[in-house]
Amino acid sequence: MAASCDKSVLFICLGNICRSPIAEAVFLKLLKEKGLFDQWRVDSAAIGSWHVGSKADSRAISVLERNNIEIKHRARQIEESDFHRFKFILGMDEENMSDLKRLAPSNSSAKLQLLGCYDPSGELIIEDPYYTKGEKAFFKTLEHCTRACEGFLNAVLNEK
Repeated sequence: MAASCDKSVLFICLGNICRSPIAEAVFLKLLKEKGLFDQWRVDSAAIGSWHVGSKADSRAISVLERNNIEIKHRARQIEESDFHRFKFILGMDEENMSDLKRLAPSNSSAKLQLLGCYDPSGELIIEDPYYTKGEKAFFKTLEHCTRACEGFLNAVLNEK
C-alpha cells in the first residue's frame, strides 16, 4: 500500500469526464504557473465505472482548450488505495461526498472534503454540466473550479 504524499489531491465526480477532469487540469495549470508542479501528486477519478477509459467530455475539452488549459485524461474509477495515496480527496457535490464516505476504508488517511468549500465566493456545490446542452454550463464549471482550486492551493500553502 502506497504511503500518502503530503502534497497530493484527488478530484472526484460521478463519471470522471466533466467536473473532476476540469478541476484536475485547472489545478495542474496553477501548479505549473507557481513552479510547484513537481512537488504534487494530482489525479481525478469517478465514483462509478460507466466511463472508465474514456476521454473527458468533448465540451469539457473544448472549454479547457479555449482557455489554454492542457488536458490529458482518461477516466478511471476510485480505488481503495486512493484513500491512502492522497492527502486530500475533493468531491464536487454532496452525493459524491456521501459515496466517498461509504467507500473509504476505516483506516483511510485522506481528508474528504467538498472542493467548493475552498471557493471564496461560498458556492459549495460544483454543479454537473453533463446533462446540459452546449458549453455554457461547462464554462461555469471551469470558473467555479478555478476559484475553488485557487482557494484550495492557497489554503494548503498557508497551512504551515
